[in-house]
Amino acid sequence: NYIKVKRRKSVSVIKEKLFDSKDKYSMVLLEEDGKKIKYVKGAYEVILSHCDRYLDQNGMKRLILHPDLLQNEIDKVTSNGIRVICVAYSEDTSFSLGSLILIGFLLIKDDVRKESRDAVKKIQDAGVQVVMVTGDYKETAISIAREVGIVKSKEDIVLTGEEFHGMGDDELKNIFPKLRVLSRALPDDKSRLVQIARELNLVVGMTGDGVNDAIALRRADVGFSMGSGTEVSKEASDIIIMDNNILSIEKAILYGRTIFKSIRKFIIFQLTVNMCAVGVSVIGPFVGVQTPVTVIQMLWINMVMDTLAGLAFSYERPLIEYMDEPPKKRNENIINSYMFQEILITGFYSVFLCIFFLKSSFIHQFFRVSISNQYLMTAFFGLFIFISIFNSFNARTIRLNILKDIFNNKVFLLVILFVVMVQIGMIYYGGSLFRTSGLTLREFVVMFLTAFTVIPFDMIRKYITKKIKGNMEI
Repeated sequence: NYIKVKRRKSVSVIKEKLFDSKDKYSMVLLEEDGKKIKYVKGAYEVILSHCDRYLDQNGMKRLILHPDLLQNEIDKVTSNGIRVICVAYSEDTSFSLGSLILIGFLLIKDDVRKESRDAVKKIQDAGVQVVMVTGDYKETAISIAREVGIVKSKEDIVLTGEEFHGMGDDELKNIFPKLRVLSRALPDDKSRLVQIARELNLVVGMTGDGVNDAIALRRADVGFSMGSGTEVSKEASDIIIMDNNILSIEKAILYGRTIFKSIRKFIIFQLTVNMCAVGVSVIGPFVGVQTPVTVIQMLWINMVMDTLAGLAFSYERPLIEYMDEPPKKRNENIINSYMFQEILITGFYSVFLCIFFLKSSFIHQFFRVSISNQYLMTAFFGLFIFISIFNSFNARTIRLNILKDIFNNKVFLLVILFVVMVQIGMIYYGGSLFRTSGLTLREFVVMFLTAFTVIPFDMIRKYITKKIKGNMEI
């Protein structure tokens, strides 16, 4: 049934109150054909408490005799994730709620994206606590939270804004690990929630799209604003989600972890090569080799170690398995125990390999004899570069299979190929500038195989580490 409404000839706005999340309603005072009338819309629990009458289907005013039955119907609707907005009017021209006449309700249902539940699950599996902060009625918020997988059990805590305001910071900190939903929330509640999480030494991400969200977005470690949000929220945030999709937050976490791991892989590689270079330069003179590496050779080594390696590791692809790892703590050291172990052990082995190559008579027998040992020193230069190349494969994964997912990073392979080709060119065409002389096939193979031993050596280290300490991560 529909109410037949008489068409008004002229309407003008006399006074207006915009929606405020604190009051939870908006109001407008109109003049319609010379008669003043006040319209109100907002949260049903606020508006309905001021309604003693309603308009029936014929537009007649009737007393609300059974408000409890009306509340039961509203509870049924909100429990299905439907938002209820109450609309009322009054002929009282005072600009306050006062006594109102109920017109009806607007029922709004936000469709949950199909991918939202999977995205929330992946975020939770990554060890991230998801808390939904909303202005919706409690039952509506719980229904949506259950639909997307934020609320799963009876142990999950759901608070209203009123309950939240009545709790002290210490009390909130105690229940925070189980908090899943904050309903009927005010803008200040988001900022307070972020502050409590930070005081618990948690890394906090906050999403928002309104002007009132700006303070919480700025206060969070990572602020996510919506592409459809206000310019104020975008300015206050760190990341703008252009598609307004929670799946983008899951991707941001995955890419963030990938970048962090890529930095750590590069550090392992660089410090291992640095340790080898410093060790050889210090020990070399004591074993009778005054200049193991020339200045020009060191410039090429530094280019491989810094610029090219940084480029190669920066293109590491995100692996979904990273989302199964627990999040890093705020005070997480950039070099963990696994990294320190690999740098130290592989670095020492690389130094040993270089010194052994320079002083071992077993190695010397494979090289031509010359006054300045030019062929041995040429091979040593190649040895150092190839040790670095093979250590880059060791550094990029904790697996025994160093070729796992290697083709996902084609830039890495191209950089390695470039370094190999340039190094071979330097060996055979470097001349006096690079202090090199062309090697025979046997000499090149001996140099190459000696450098290659860092791979089986590191595999043994990884195997022993896994047996003793279990699965570790970069």
